[in-house]
Amino acid sequence: MEAYETVEKTPLYTLIPLEDFKAVLGVDDRDDKLAKFCLVTSTLTIENYCKRKLLRKKHFELIEYIGDLTLPLQEYPVSEVLGVFQHGNSEIIEPDFYNVVPDCGIDIDLPFSIELSPAVARLRCKTFKVIYWSGYSTNNQNNENEVPADLAAACLELASWNMSRYKGRRVGMTGNIKGAGVQGEHFEMSIPENVRILLEPYKRRVI
Repeated sequence: MEAYETVEKTPLYTLIPLEDFKAVLGVDDRDDKLAKFCLVTSTLTIENYCKRKLLRKKHFELIEYIGDLTLPLQEYPVSEVLGVFQHGNSEIIEPDFYNVVPDCGIDIDLPFSIELSPAVARLRCKTFKVIYWSGYSTNNQNNENEVPADLAAACLELASWNMSRYKGRRVGMTGNIKGAGVQGEHFEMSIPENVRILLEPYKRRVI
């Protein structure tokens, strides 16, 4: 019996699945390449605008300990903390000696943190390493935080807007305006206002 090697495809980095995008907008299969490009670039544009990673990823973070037992995590919402370690000797901090606030798996869109037990302060550790999963997922099979509807809508609208520009060969321009008795083209904003409104709740917060 012959053995065949299977190669897993890298998931598309997008806040909305390609199939959903095509179904909602009626995109033809011949435009798959352009649709994928628009979805990925729109997702990256949204993350850049919100100044945070929104798609589910594993993060390796070094956090300096300055005496405060609360260690703020950069990305959120946190779905799972895989481990907290003393940076340098890689000694693990047992889960009994820290809590995650708020609880892992809650899809509340606020920064998360690690609250250490006072006993950890006696370790004289200057830096902790935290490995954790955070962000939203388009695949909710493992009870992961699903991409919120308004965030998915923002990605769909931005990708659709970009796709129309590329197909119309009008990248960087919105159309004609009248001024000083002549018509001319003007540069467009990078994100339409309706998309900005949808993204407001997801811009990075500091608490």
